[in-house]
Amino acid sequence: MKAITYHRYGAPDVVGLEDVPTPTAADGEILIRIHAGVVTPADGAARKGEPFLIRLMGGIRRPKQPILGSEIAGEVAAVGAGVTRFKVGDRVMAATGDTYGGHAEFVVLSQDAAVENMPAGASWEQGVALAEGPATAMPFLRDHGGVERGKHVLVNGGSGSVGSAAIQLAKHLGAEVTGVASTRNQELMRSLGADHVIDYTQADFTAARERYDVVFDVSGLSSFGVAKDALREGGIYLDTYPSLNTVWHQVVTSRLGTKRAAFVATGLRKPEQKRPDLVLFRELFERGELTPIIDRTFAMEQAAQAHAYVDTGHKTGNVILHLAGEGSGA
Repeated sequence: MKAITYHRYGAPDVVGLEDVPTPTAADGEILIRIHAGVVTPADGAARKGEPFLIRLMGGIRRPKQPILGSEIAGEVAAVGAGVTRFKVGDRVMAATGDTYGGHAEFVVLSQDAAVENMPAGASWEQGVALAEGPATAMPFLRDHGGVERGKHVLVNGGSGSVGSAAIQLAKHLGAEVTGVASTRNQELMRSLGADHVIDYTQADFTAARERYDVVFDVSGLSSFGVAKDALREGGIYLDTYPSLNTVWHQVVTSRLGTKRAAFVATGLRKPEQKRPDLVLFRELFERGELTPIIDRTFAMEQAAQAHAYVDTGHKTGNVILHLAGEGSGA
């Protein structure tokens, strides 16, 4: 099969197509023909090996796992003995977790992995997008931010794949939501349900008088030290980037003060934690309450271009890879 691989850390051009053995489904496993994957800032960080914490987990000198991609949408191509949850032909969305492997034509997963049937009427692009942004946003908001009715949440970076999902999920949880993004994405955030929007080119949310129960920094452009004054007493700053600064603030604020900082390794959540969320996202999509935003699509041969585009930090929603031969690229 074809796979998008990298064997050294670096710029987008370290990724490229390679022929690798097609996996086979053993007992209790399913073989998925992948139709769509997604390139995320996390993939870019893994490709660059930055911050250094990534190398501690994924290989000091070179990457241990040469195929990136943690979220997929595809069709069950074969099932191993004893598989009862799925059958050949099922359209599924899945998260592969810290094993990656999603930027390829096929992947094998346990039937008990974070795999669920796609929503009725969803495209491959929408399926993989539901497995990515919402699956990152929900654990931050619900499990660590305690977001519920009456809370005021600020999403810094409200136009990306995680940020756009966070706005919609925070509204689903009953919160009042403020989104922060560039001028061109103000209407997008309003259309997703944001009660208030801030254009970061015109105003600094940390300098305003408004205070929030949760500041969810999806953009990675702020920090607890900068944003803490925007938190109410007892508030929490949530950061998606595993920097040493974030880890330090998490340790210190867990012991001192009334305002906290937290990083959540959502990729390390167990399948039994992820599957109920995938079911919820499917239901919300089918009810029209959760809309995945698609920015651009790329063919497998354009993987380096997809990484370069994500690296700009200016994508809106999801950047999709077509992995099963269909699609004409960006």
